[in-house]
Amino acid sequence: SAADVYEGHSPLHIDPEVRVLVVCTGNICRSAMGEVVLRDRLVVGGLATRVAVASAGVSDEETGNPIDRRARRVLEDAGYDPRKHHARQVDAATLAEYRLVLAMTAAHERALLAIAEREGLQVGPEGTEIRMWREFDSLAPDSVGRPSDLDVPDPWYGTMDDFVDVLDTIERGADGVVAYLRDILGVVPARS
Repeated sequence: SAADVYEGHSPLHIDPEVRVLVVCTGNICRSAMGEVVLRDRLVVGGLATRVAVASAGVSDEETGNPIDRRARRVLEDAGYDPRKHHARQVDAATLAEYRLVLAMTAAHERALLAIAEREGLQVGPEGTEIRMWREFDSLAPDSVGRPSDLDVPDPWYGTMDDFVDVLDTIERGADGVVAYLRDILGVVPARS
């Protein structure tokens, strides 16, 4: 499983070519789910040693807390192995360590850009690339009227069905992220 491949390794200690950070509000639902799903897709796609993935939140309100129990359940029911997770807050030093940072909402993207600007971090293809998760979702709207049209909804206040829907969105986005990473790394997908 993806958890076994990464067991005992911080994403910053496997010496990857690309580091990816997934970000939401508190790092207990969406970004934690994104980390687990993306890590699994990287293992399946043979990129686990070349790409490291982690997650964080823009808020400190959940720092140290485990993944939300409903997110864990939905992941486990779908066959994922959510490894031990403790929420953390993103800061400038963390942001600077990642090549690709994936925000779950337009508000998260704005918060990340503000951190980068305040700290003078280079943003874009030559620095830290900050993008929205759903930019990689095959079912996302082609023509976005507002940046929030690409938001991954927050399931925290909802039902288990909301968590299932978010997992579907995250899985589609993860497939697009892996395709993008293959392109960055110059990896041609294996033919089936």
